[in-house]
Amino acid sequence: MLGHHYTHSFLETAVASVNAGCNLELSYGIRNNVFMHIPKALAMGNITLQTLRDRVRPLFYTRMRLGEFDPPAMNPYSSLDLSVVQSPEHRNLSLEAAVKSFVLLKNVRGTLPLRAQDLSRQRLAVVGPFADNPRVLFGDYAPVPEPQYIYTPRRGLEMLGANVSFTAGCSEPRCHQYSRAELVRVVGAADVVLICLGTGVDVETEAKDRSDLSLPGHQLELLQDAVQ
Repeated sequence: MLGHHYTHSFLETAVASVNAGCNLELSYGIRNNVFMHIPKALAMGNITLQTLRDRVRPLFYTRMRLGEFDPPAMNPYSSLDLSVVQSPEHRNLSLEAAVKSFVLLKNVRGTLPLRAQDLSRQRLAVVGPFADNPRVLFGDYAPVPEPQYIYTPRRGLEMLGANVSFTAGCSEPRCHQYSRAELVRVVGAADVVLICLGTGVDVETEAKDRSDLSLPGHQLELLQDAVQ
C-alpha cells in the first residue's frame, strides 16, 4: 500500500491492513517491517485490542491444526529423511510430471523425439548458460536445490549414452561475456545441437520485472551463431 501511495508510512499501513482484515505480513529480510508498528497503533487507539485478538486467533488455530505445538513424536513427518523424499518412487513420479508438462511449439521434419537407440551414433552438442548449470534451472519461490539430484540437459543426455560435447558460451544467464570461438568449435563438430537459453532468477524475479522479453546479454548472438 505504501508503494501505491495509499498510505504514507508503515504505521498507517499497519493500521489500514489490520483493520481491513489482514493478519499476516510477508516481510522476509525486512528487520523493521510494517507489523512491527502494531503496538504503537494499539497504544494510539487506531487498532482495538479485540480487533488484534480476532486477527491473531486464526493464525494460532492454523498452527495448532498443523501440529506445531505437538511433541515431535506425534508428528508423522518427523521420521522422514532423504531416503523417503528422494526415493525411486518419488523421483520417478517427478520424472513423469516433467515429461508430461513439456510443450513442443514446433517440430520441423520430425526431428523430435531424440531416440535413445540413435544417440550413440550421433554427436550431440549441448550449449548455452542453461545447459549444465543446476542453480539457474529453478525459478522464483523454488526450494534450495541439491545439485546431486538435479539433471541438467547435459547430464541427462550423457546418462543415455550419448556422445555429448558441451560449452556454456557464457557462464551465467546475463551473458555479459560470450565465447563465440568455443561455441563455433563445439557446434561445428556436432550432428545435433541443443541450445539452452533463458533468464532465471538472476535476471527476473518478483519485484524485479523487465521492460521487454528479449534474451539477456549475448544470448541472442549465441543462438544466431549456433544456427549458422
